[in-house]
Amino acid sequence: MLTKNQFDVLYYAVTHTNDVRLSQRSLAQRTGKSLGSVNSLVKQLSALGYIDSAIQVTASGLAALEPYRVTNAVIMAAGMSSRFAPLSYEKPKALLQVKGDILIEREIRQLQEAGIHDITVVIGYMKEKLFYLEDRFGVKLVINEDYYRYNNPSTLMLVKDQLANTYICSSDNYFEFNPFEPYVYQAYYSTMYTEEKTEEYCVSTDRKGRITGVHIGGSDTWYMLGHAYFDRRFSEKFSEILTNEYENAVTRNGLWEDLFARYVRELEMYIRKWPGGLHEFDSLDELRTFDSAYIANVDSYIFDNICEVLHCTPDSIHGITPLKAGLTNLSFHFTCDGKNYVYRHPGAGTETYIDRPTEAEAMNIAKKLGLDDTFIYIDPVKGWKISHFIEDASTLNYHNEDQVRTAMNMLRRLHTSGMTMHGKFDIRTKINDFIDKLQDTDIAGFGELQEMMQTLYGYLCQDEVAPCPCHCDSYDPNFLLDRKGKMYLIDWEYAGMSDPGCDFGTFVACSDYSAEEAEHVLAIYLDHEPTSGERRHYLGYVAMTSYFWYLWALYQEKCAKHVGEYLYIWYKYSKQYGRMALQLYENKNGTSNNKKEGKL
Repeated sequence: MLTKNQFDVLYYAVTHTNDVRLSQRSLAQRTGKSLGSVNSLVKQLSALGYIDSAIQVTASGLAALEPYRVTNAVIMAAGMSSRFAPLSYEKPKALLQVKGDILIEREIRQLQEAGIHDITVVIGYMKEKLFYLEDRFGVKLVINEDYYRYNNPSTLMLVKDQLANTYICSSDNYFEFNPFEPYVYQAYYSTMYTEEKTEEYCVSTDRKGRITGVHIGGSDTWYMLGHAYFDRRFSEKFSEILTNEYENAVTRNGLWEDLFARYVRELEMYIRKWPGGLHEFDSLDELRTFDSAYIANVDSYIFDNICEVLHCTPDSIHGITPLKAGLTNLSFHFTCDGKNYVYRHPGAGTETYIDRPTEAEAMNIAKKLGLDDTFIYIDPVKGWKISHFIEDASTLNYHNEDQVRTAMNMLRRLHTSGMTMHGKFDIRTKINDFIDKLQDTDIAGFGELQEMMQTLYGYLCQDEVAPCPCHCDSYDPNFLLDRKGKMYLIDWEYAGMSDPGCDFGTFVACSDYSAEEAEHVLAIYLDHEPTSGERRHYLGYVAMTSYFWYLWALYQEKCAKHVGEYLYIWYKYSKQYGRMALQLYENKNGTSNNKKEGKL
């Protein structure tokens, strides 16, 4: 084994074999060591037979360096990089072009220039857009199907058998200089220094530079940025720990750096300090600061859409921030000429169950009725939308009676407006469509619940309630209040002509109301105490809409979009209100004779 100082001199000598000016003095200048230290090291290496009198590396010297040769590189390119909206909605962040170079292509070239040709790129999000790298650069591709639900430990799990003397790279880094080397002495993580406060992963070290702790946030500190290097010893230990810890949700949902931080005493890794030149762009504004021409040259249909509607230029769009609200779409906030807006980007697959032309119709009706005057424009075919952003908006509180009364009045205004839409929200058709999509579902009790809903739907149809314009997604996040308390009913994706029970039912289905509270809200909506017929009809629609949203949620889960606790809430309300409504109908009719086989 070479000492670190011996390695430094030998490495410089082998990488500057053709330098006619190579001398002990030049070695001292280039390695930052004192001339006396270099003289001593040259004597040691010469005595070992690793260099000759001209300080040229011998065959024995090359053999001594071989354990430190970089064997391969892994580039992590599976994630979506949602913070880089809206460009990440159109392509993987790895394919962004910065100062004339596509990020991942530049990184691959830099690795290859350093003699590293065994390169594996792990892909996931929009993977098909990265397939070309295999032919163009001769890299290997590995597909991470778990990218949407787990973090980068899932990527390293896929390639853990390849970890040796390995560079671990992120596909969205930009290096002004080539930081890669053909030989590396020990495992390290690249860092940069900041005097200002940062929320990055900061490191503490011992006097030899070994990382002894990792913590988020700090100032006057070195923080992790860029690539890391695993040597064989680190790779073996890390792979063992990763395998043992992977079933732990904390591991899968965190970063590999979090796992390293938890086992920092067992994993020997050193700090690599860079003076600058390493970049990771977390937002469009950060990229624009680095590459001032980026926005003007970017090829983005989302920017084209915004500019066409707002009559602006790309360089007037700032402050882009992804918004997490919403279960089916991607949205971001931005400013343009001092005003705040929201851009809604349709989620993948929504075209199979969202009627975009009807949504556009509904948005215009909502604006005319004063239900949503945030609306600016919607593309009736593609479904992208631009709205005014409500500053400091809050969502409806289900237990604030004034807010609930306002919401119910808005729904009643819509239902009694006399307006019409071409599209329909036929809950029977919608339910059956989801049942078709879920044919392979193996859930205990699924058939019994379906049979209950078939019976209930038969009764609801007998009520012969005339269809009216409905929102059909009327739950608390879609009732927004501004600073002055004005309420807006937003997000009209599911709108169409339907039974008004769909709106009341959805409102209750997404609440935590008791049955008594639900009936109180029904009286508010009707503006009178409900008749027995109204009571069983609207409570029946709480069950029916809960069942629809339950099926919708199962489909979302199947498409790898996690819904959370609503899945259980809608299942529970389907059964609870279904039984309640059936009892009311059957007490009226004396018996149940509406059971059917198959769909609704």
